[in-house]
Amino acid sequence: MVTFFTIPKPFEGIIGTTQKNSIKSWLAVHPGSEVIVFGNEKGASEAANELGFRHVKEIRRNKFGTPLISEAFQVTRNIAKYDNLVFMNADIVLLNNLLEAAKPIKYPLYLMVGRRTDLDLGGAIDFTNPDWIDMLAAHADKDGRLHGFSGIDYFLFPKSLAPEMPPFPVGRPGWDSWFIYYIRSRKIPVIDATEVITAVHQNHPYTWSPTDPESLKSAEIAGGLANMLTIRDADFVLTPRGLERPPFTRHLLSSLSQLYTWRLILALKRKVQRSFA
Repeated sequence: MVTFFTIPKPFEGIIGTTQKNSIKSWLAVHPGSEVIVFGNEKGASEAANELGFRHVKEIRRNKFGTPLISEAFQVTRNIAKYDNLVFMNADIVLLNNLLEAAKPIKYPLYLMVGRRTDLDLGGAIDFTNPDWIDMLAAHADKDGRLHGFSGIDYFLFPKSLAPEMPPFPVGRPGWDSWFIYYIRSRKIPVIDATEVITAVHQNHPYTWSPTDPESLKSAEIAGGLANMLTIRDADFVLTPRGLERPPFTRHLLSSLSQLYTWRLILALKRKVQRSFA
């Protein structure tokens, strides 16, 4: 069994449909598991009654009013029913059982993560159709696009691994890259499960910008370039054959990508600071 936790947007309109698709998929491929949803966003209580997830209404927020992902990690560690935890963004539909996929992993402590497939879905999934997984997988294979290594939308890890993290806001850059860095700094393996897990990201408009002050502050909280890693930095790749080491060139490309990204962040920060001067 596994405990999922997430911080959604309001359950209204297409975003509400998207989030219900996601939560229903997690429970469908992990029968009997627990879902914890944080925040008293519009429609959340009604969705909890409909879908049966555990609703934690109160969550600390930063000065911008954004819920803190660090708070969700801390509370989940204390209240989760199960020893396996999964943070999942609320727009991700899962087509595979994460625990089944993780069986070849023999390490007592590990962090499993994977790239997502971006897909225009735009409506409710018919979960009463016994072929919904095969149909959505075919749709994703035909029309989806595998996201880059920095698109980090889920983590599977043992409860004892949940960190005391800095006050990161949800949905902003920095915290997910910091989490991968934190795990690697503890000499615990990070495992890329992209080859065996299909995580479908339901495309939607974004209401924030990587150049806004909150996003830049979130990147600062991570502590700099050395503390920001991506899926490309994983120690192992989980394949249908088991765990394999990634090629050396993958880590080399990661270093070059990080250098470019951090220079871009610094340039954007200076631009924002000048605009407020």
